Amino acid sequence: MIDDLWYKNAVFYCLSVGSFMDADGDGCGDFKGLTRRLDYIHGLGITAIWLMPFQPSPGKDDGYDISDYYGVDPRYGTLGDFVEFTHGCHQRGIRVIIDLVVNHTSDQHAWFKDARSARDSRYRDWYVWSDKKPPNANKGMVFPGVQKSTWTHDTTSKSWFFHRFYDFQPDLNTSNPYVQAEILKIMGFWLQLGVSGFRMDAVPFVIATKGPKVNKPTEQYDMLRAFREFLQWRKGDAIILAEANVLPETDMEYFGSDGDRMQMMFNFHVNQNLFYALASGDVRPLAAAMKVTKPRPATAQWGLFLRNHDELDLGRLTEEQRQTVFAKFGPDKDMQLYDRGIRRRLAPMLGGDRRRLELAYSLMYTLPGTPVLRYGDEIAMGDDLTLPERNCARTPMQWSNEPRAGFTKSEKSKNPVIDKGPYGYNHVNVAKQRRDPNSMLNWTERMIRMRKEVPEIGWGDFTIIATRNPAVLAIRYDWRNNSVLFVHNLDEQPREVSFALGLDGKQGDHLINLLTEDHNRADAQGKHHLMLEAYAYRWYRVGGLDYLLRRSDIDSDTDAHPA
Repeated sequence: MIDDLWYKNAVFYCLSVGSFMDADGDGCGDFKGLTRRLDYIHGLGITAIWLMPFQPSPGKDDGYDISDYYGVDPRYGTLGDFVEFTHGCHQRGIRVIIDLVVNHTSDQHAWFKDARSARDSRYRDWYVWSDKKPPNANKGMVFPGVQKSTWTHDTTSKSWFFHRFYDFQPDLNTSNPYVQAEILKIMGFWLQLGVSGFRMDAVPFVIATKGPKVNKPTEQYDMLRAFREFLQWRKGDAIILAEANVLPETDMEYFGSDGDRMQMMFNFHVNQNLFYALASGDVRPLAAAMKVTKPRPATAQWGLFLRNHDELDLGRLTEEQRQTVFAKFGPDKDMQLYDRGIRRRLAPMLGGDRRRLELAYSLMYTLPGTPVLRYGDEIAMGDDLTLPERNCARTPMQWSNEPRAGFTKSEKSKNPVIDKGPYGYNHVNVAKQRRDPNSMLNWTERMIRMRKEVPEIGWGDFTIIATRNPAVLAIRYDWRNNSVLFVHNLDEQPREVSFALGLDGKQGDHLINLLTEDHNRADAQGKHHLMLEAYAYRWYRVGGLDYLLRRSDIDSDTDAHPA
């Protein structure tokens, strides 16, 4: 079955059902409320929604501690409400992917309750056990500083169980073929209810060997091929977007050299170097990260993001680089988390500076891959640092200046709305920004529309153009005899740059600005000269009249497969 590569030119929107819109007035967002807001999401230009976990859960880890993979948490509604939601998405041409959290379950899951009840339980080997505390129990924690061990003693079964994450999230023994079969069954269930794929949580841990005698886990990459094949059999255009914060030399193991494993992966390497570039004004490490993550199969795609629901992980940067980012964007200890990251949302990190916000999002939309937007970022929502750990960036969506931001009519909500300071809902909300043609919301809508009109980013090959200026990043994309150019100045000072596009003949003489009337023509030597304001960005299509004559061909090719 041939892949439908719809994700190549998509725009993803990540949201939590419980934080988006409350329809029944109980203080918690639900599927009925989300369905009511689908026209808003559609109006933004979003083509795919990524839902964070919504299955039944004790809620100790924002739903990532799942107690039933085949249901909807009653706080969010019913399976019927979920199907109505997916139906509403399909009517609007929006696809849905959902979180697939199968590295671990909640300790309240029926499987784990049965497994701990008796050593001959049919579910005993679905988890990872040890009769005594393993010597490596104090290594490999995902949440250092908060999590004290990866093994916990269970008084019921009088043995120790393994948990890569919190102690209420026992790891599944994913090497067990019965567990692998169950994972496929879970995927099949949700595919049948209308989803187009999954964002797979913690993929390196899912495929790693586990056990008391495992000091250095081995990745079982064939498991990824089995997941991919199952998707192809059940629904040819379904995808997996992998959360895998791995080194670049490992990327091809996840994509598969023949493109037979994960369709998409988040590009954590580019993300971390992007924030270093924003903090330092030096684009060279970012350019290096782009080059080293360039190799991938033709059907594979990177997911590009700025902030997500977790902390901004800076663990792959050097210590000096990490401290540079901390000093610029998270100088207080309370803003940092797990000794490696920053827990703030983007707008307060950038001091609410509209120029820097536009620059950052322009970079996200134009770096190689598919952009993934976090709910609320389109209106530059802030955070609440009084909330614990990562909950500070998971506050309810701010719809209006009505009480409780128009999110709920209840006096209480799952997480409190931001009601104080410059990011309070009285100042930052959808209704207010809808009426302002120059708002962040309307700017975001225009940029998403333009991003979808330059399929070269998703489909084409990129070249970094030398500008001889460490603060300026220039990227050219080529696809089907069409080229686009994006130039960004990451410095707080204006920069003047000169460069040649490196195209044959007169092909690159004209640069047609896609956002303003400020076009550019090369000099007699074929060089372009640009004066860039502080934090400036330029989107160009390469070509003159010939481009306009070819425009109809570009439009008709947008959804086609590459030759």
